[in-house]
Amino acid sequence: MANMLFNFPKSAFFGRTIPKSKFYEHGSVTSKQKDLFIKQVDEIIWEYKLAPETVNLSSTSGVPELQIFKIILKGEEISEEVLRCIDQAVMFPIVFEVFSYSKVKMIAAFKRRNEANSNQWVLNEYGKTDWLDINSERAELHYSLNLGSIYEQILKSLTQLKARPTESLHEYFERDDLVKKKMSELKKIENKLKTEKQFNKKVELNTRLRNVKSDVEQLTA
Repeated sequence: MANMLFNFPKSAFFGRTIPKSKFYEHGSVTSKQKDLFIKQVDEIIWEYKLAPETVNLSSTSGVPELQIFKIILKGEEISEEVLRCIDQAVMFPIVFEVFSYSKVKMIAAFKRRNEANSNQWVLNEYGKTDWLDINSERAELHYSLNLGSIYEQILKSLTQLKARPTESLHEYFERDDLVKKKMSELKKIENKLKTEKQFNKKVELNTRLRNVKSDVEQLTA
């Protein structure tokens, strides 16, 4: 897990508080999700708006703008359901900076247009930093190509996976999602092995364990 925050340009500062109720109006937000907003989130601030007119970089079809949302928590917990509700309500890629007391973490998921319907967006799994001190040193972004390259820099800082030379950003994060699923499967098998007493079932679990480890090695090669 990476542990890096970024500086964002003052020219892109937006600083507008968004009422939580705004996100209830989009899509089918359940009562459970509303409860999570109420219990977990104190304030949502649209902190920065990275766009051609604010950072002097061209947009791309996948990243017409990039939004930085500051979420101030009531405690230390933020559900991915809350983040997905916000992501699904905003028709631009978002990077979240989540604050809890004197700590902050960055969270984001690769967000791309639905190939069948360009008005809809598809989300991959979320990547995140550890909790960091609020005064942690921040790295500078490399403003070289376009808004898409800025988005890619931030997203790739949230994963340990090495990029392959010929793969697209979509392919990279599909592979990253598969690695996360396989690692989760590994943990479940290892936990079962600790408690399993029957020899034949242990043999079966060890076979599955080797197969999943082999899958992870291939995916991360």
